[in-house]
Amino acid sequence: MKDSNAGVKHFTLKNKNKTTAIVSSFGARLVSLITPDSKGDLRNVVLGYDSIEDVINGNQYFGATIGRYANRIANAKFNLDGKEYPLLVNNGENSLHGGSLGYDSIVWNADYSVDNKVVFEHFDKDMHEGYPGNISVKVTYELNDENELIISYEALSDKSTPFNITNHAYFNLRGAGNGDILKHQLVINADTFTPLNKNQIPTGEFVNVKGTAFDFLSLTEMGKNIDADDQNILFGSGFDHNWVINGEEDELKFTAKVVEPEFGIVMEVFTTEPGVQFYSANFMGDVGREGVVYEGRSAFCLETQHYPDSPNQPNFPSTILEPGVKFESKSIYKFGIVS
Repeated sequence: MKDSNAGVKHFTLKNKNKTTAIVSSFGARLVSLITPDSKGDLRNVVLGYDSIEDVINGNQYFGATIGRYANRIANAKFNLDGKEYPLLVNNGENSLHGGSLGYDSIVWNADYSVDNKVVFEHFDKDMHEGYPGNISVKVTYELNDENELIISYEALSDKSTPFNITNHAYFNLRGAGNGDILKHQLVINADTFTPLNKNQIPTGEFVNVKGTAFDFLSLTEMGKNIDADDQNILFGSGFDHNWVINGEEDELKFTAKVVEPEFGIVMEVFTTEPGVQFYSANFMGDVGREGVVYEGRSAFCLETQHYPDSPNQPNFPSTILEPGVKFESKSIYKFGIVS
């Protein structure tokens, strides 16, 4: 059961280029992002619902902040400092996206004292959803005149705990509800990805993308290999995998680029995170805005984050947030048109 929608507030961020982002305190969520296409027409490129009630009853994480641990943790448990911590099983045998009452499902405190910037804050209590430590979490949305939607994260814990946070926006650069994303062209700045087992948990290996269905080093249509005869594609029923971004982990780096050829909208992604989860929205069917049914593969996600199941994978970058050590992360989604 998700939290009451009492006290939910929405905030509108605008810039001089007619780009508008609407964010909500329910789930520190990106509700919509409207930006001009190559003809100057405005398109809402983020999927969403009509009301908070629809969000509560929906099956998707449209635009939400995800935590305490984004993505999957194998067998819904992890060991830390010699103690096993069981988690909610909500994705096959795994725990997904922080459990039944994750960051997507609560009303955050909001501060809108600065133009074009909203700061959301949440106090995540010790052992909530099975995770140790009291954590103070902050998520900041900012829209600037370079058409950059900047999402910054901060966190501070009083105990060692796994921590992995992301935004789960579903994008369609044709406009939300306007067909599939198979002709969208994608670049991912990653030489390797982390393959999965049948339970969609990383095997712990790093595989070179060249010559595989996972090679997006140059602009490639999302639909080109989405149904390839590849075991990893079959495990995910399409793309739902983590790519290892080239570059230093804590430095802001180019991560991905998406081009929609018909309407000419371009989105670039930058992050300080080490990975990005490209999800081709293989399982949909929700009724979205204005009664439009969002079919499978009618959106894509580029979730900047640490790798799935890192608490159980010693060769992955650590996601353990130590007490008193400030977590800081930044991701940028930049919009433009084909030049």
